Amino acid sequence: MSNPFINSIASWFLKKRYHQIELFIKYPNEVQNDILLNLVNTAKDTSIGKQYDFNSIKNYHDFSNRVPVFKYEDFAEKIDRARKGENNIFWPSKIKWFAQSSGTTNSKSKFIPVSQESLDECHYAAGKDLLCLYLNNNEDSMLFTGKSLRLGGSKSPYEKNGTYYGDLSAILIENMPLWLEFGSTPSNKTTLIHDWENKIKAIIDETIPENVTSLAGVPSWMLVVLNRILQESKKKTIIEIWPNLEVYFHGGVNFKPYINQYKSIIGNDKMKYYEIYNASEGFFAIQYENNSNELLLMLDYGIYYEFIPMSSYKSKENTIIPLEEVKLNEDYAMLISTNAGLWRYEIGDTIKFTSKCPYRITVTGRTKHYINVFGEEVIIENTDNTISKICKKNNLEIVDYTVAPIFMKGKEKGGHEWFIEFKNSIPKNISIEQEIDNALKDENSDYEAKRYKDFTLNPPKVIIGKKGVFFKWLNKKNKIGGQNKVPRLANNRDLIEELIKLNG
Repeated sequence: MSNPFINSIASWFLKKRYHQIELFIKYPNEVQNDILLNLVNTAKDTSIGKQYDFNSIKNYHDFSNRVPVFKYEDFAEKIDRARKGENNIFWPSKIKWFAQSSGTTNSKSKFIPVSQESLDECHYAAGKDLLCLYLNNNEDSMLFTGKSLRLGGSKSPYEKNGTYYGDLSAILIENMPLWLEFGSTPSNKTTLIHDWENKIKAIIDETIPENVTSLAGVPSWMLVVLNRILQESKKKTIIEIWPNLEVYFHGGVNFKPYINQYKSIIGNDKMKYYEIYNASEGFFAIQYENNSNELLLMLDYGIYYEFIPMSSYKSKENTIIPLEEVKLNEDYAMLISTNAGLWRYEIGDTIKFTSKCPYRITVTGRTKHYINVFGEEVIIENTDNTISKICKKNNLEIVDYTVAPIFMKGKEKGGHEWFIEFKNSIPKNISIEQEIDNALKDENSDYEAKRYKDFTLNPPKVIIGKKGVFFKWLNKKNKIGGQNKVPRLANNRDLIEELIKLNG
């Protein structure tokens, strides 16, 4: 039952936090320096703190000269020891939880430490801040008169040596504060169901009768659920089921390829879409204004940020800079030091600053998920924009896509091969290959140069995926639901060859 009084009280409480957000916006570098010194002081008596003499670190110069950059492979041995129950290795408080995510070349899975401090001061604090920023931009919101339909991971936490691991969303749900649980649907029990078909049925049964005012989850999976809800309810639009639905909080993948599908099935022009940027390692940024693709970098979550310009990435002149030295419209790889004991840790994402007052960013891709076999340097931002353009131009909708190189054979030039599953049929008069080629040339000058008169690269080839092929692949990999997603770009053909086989 709707309760405007509860809505007013909750809104007032959350808006109070905005004054603290304004503080780090006004003094960003001071706040970040305080975060750094607090982190090293807290961890000075840990094994890693003693190894790098955290006790004598007085400023960023000391920190950057003393502590090396870590990738997961470099940190894995310490994490394995912590998972076996050893304490005080890289963070003083006991690490009980480890977020399981897709692995590296050396391991099937990564296990990211999640401390109690990171749960409280980062992940859950970000949940409140997301609502705070949304409410600050939407004074007439009635968000708390209903519930949020949230999609979580399908993996429940598993115990090993007194520690637990699982999908990050499962860990967050397991430790969720009462105020968050009270305002969410479906129940925690349903959210953590492992079998996807049983889970969807339970979600539909629980959520259709509710007054849902917001959605939260990865766009690809939320779209599957919403389409099933429409099918089950025999309604044409989601707004017919939940007339008070006002916002969708989304993250995990670029939203551009999905926006038209959401507008179509939701059926409400006033619907708002808010993007977040989070990962197993932490919660980093939140959309700052309505109808914007810029995200406010959150500077007081116990995370210290550093950046590597992609122009020098992996070169001998590999430059690492603090926040105060970043430039606008340049791609950076991001390093983080966190209140879960990650130190100068490269998370693998690339971002671009669109503003320095306040510090606002867009997520441009991954340091590993790109194609650069022929010097074309294509990143996810390029291919997402390409897909978005051709879908908008031709009234098409996609389920998912991935791109791989076609390697040179003898005198034959190489190229790109796209594997795309469309939701609707492609008109016969459209050449998808040509549309992709032209749009990608507009997005990436290096690709355009390599394609000039077919000098280096042949035109792209496109394979149209049969209905459900990406779902089959994810199911085969035990990656249904949660934050799992299909890698968009690769410098090898492993994924696309698996999809071709499944496609029959």
